[in-house]
Amino acid sequence: MRTLACLLLATAIVHGGEFVSLFPKDGLPEGWKVQRWDDVKEEAPPGALWRVKDGVLHGSDMRGTWLVSEKEYGDFVLEFEWKLGEQGNSGCGLRFPTEGDPAFDGIELQMADARYNPQAKESELTGGLYRAVAPRKQVYKPTEWNHYKVTMKGPQVTVVLNGETVLDLNLDEQKETVKRHDGKDAKPLAERPRRGRIGFQELSRGGSFVQIRNARVMEL
Repeated sequence: MRTLACLLLATAIVHGGEFVSLFPKDGLPEGWKVQRWDDVKEEAPPGALWRVKDGVLHGSDMRGTWLVSEKEYGDFVLEFEWKLGEQGNSGCGLRFPTEGDPAFDGIELQMADARYNPQAKESELTGGLYRAVAPRKQVYKPTEWNHYKVTMKGPQVTVVLNGETVLDLNLDEQKETVKRHDGKDAKPLAERPRRGRIGFQELSRGGSFVQIRNARVMEL
């Protein structure tokens, strides 16, 4: 038993800590704020609330919001399970600043059902870094619980979806310009922040709100 305890302690030290639950209590998420989907500098309209019920985080009834962490993260491992309805569209924001659009000023890992936008490019579907990098393969399970494990350490990003590695890349090598929704240029991934907020987006239609559970993060 002592040997096992020592191994676990050594592992925690190597990784910089232990996993911390992001939404440990029911109710309004503590340590988070709800902001507009296209500019997180702006507060979401009144009534746009994210809630945790029975351990499951539910996206805002009002479409077009980000749930933004008050804390900043640099290198970390993030794990969570998530589920969407047939016209569900969400995303996980990574290392984004306190203003602008996380998809273009930070990084957005897509969480989207193809039925939301049948014309979407591969980089705009689940497992892609929005409009920048497509996943190696598509292993999203529609209307079921899916599991993400995201590891960010310096320029290296690894994303495992449902047990399959769908992204494993060096951001320093991603130098292509990305187009914003208005057609203007956004910085390539290589030039985006290496430290910032994390968050979750609600942009679903037809009542297909995102659900998230067992979300936890370990700083490296």
